[in-house]
Amino acid sequence: MTRDRVPDVLVFDVNETLTDMSPLAGRLADVGLPGQMLPAWFAGVLRDGVALTLAGGRATFADVAGDVLRTLLARQAPSADPERAVAHVLDALPELPVHPDVAEGVRGLHAAGRRLLTLTNGSAATTRAVLDRAGLADCFEALLDVQEPGAWKPSPAAYAHAVRTAGVPAAQVMLVAVHPWDIDGASRAGLATAWVRREPAPYPSTMRPADVTVASVADLAR
Repeated sequence: MTRDRVPDVLVFDVNETLTDMSPLAGRLADVGLPGQMLPAWFAGVLRDGVALTLAGGRATFADVAGDVLRTLLARQAPSADPERAVAHVLDALPELPVHPDVAEGVRGLHAAGRRLLTLTNGSAATTRAVLDRAGLADCFEALLDVQEPGAWKPSPAAYAHAVRTAGVPAAQVMLVAVHPWDIDGASRAGLATAWVRREPAPYPSTMRPADVTVASVADLAR
């Protein structure tokens, strides 16, 4: 780690960092799409949401996710009812589980006196539903999304929203995320960063490296 210490304020990304999104593959299969299209669908949602931010537009995660799903359905399952299909897939988001290491890690960090927040391109209400189901919501002092700043991560405005909420300088905040693009964006916004490397893929050489690399949230707590 290049910093002297891990900051007392940790801001967690939610989708794929805390939540296990793999059950959505079954929902895609239910509506006639191959389950293995889950990564492509999620990547398309991030692409279009970030593109809107760059262009000065605004849209919720659910609206963008629905549009990308309708496009996939038109190509892969044209006989499906798109509105019923979208509802079937998106209704599963609040029911997603957290990764097996998350409870231990979050509780350990909370017990150690770290201040914990979340910041998602998704919905704060969905985050609360997921964390309530996992029994972890009380460990977090704020559950944030990007609707107030009106800009998806990795826009600096999104990270600034979390920093303002925490009430400390950016250098005293650490973003914890599984996505290198999120790590890069937070680093450029002045935050410390921790990359949760859940898969063996290498970190992109074109992006700013994380201050800390861990295999899991529990590893970060240890």
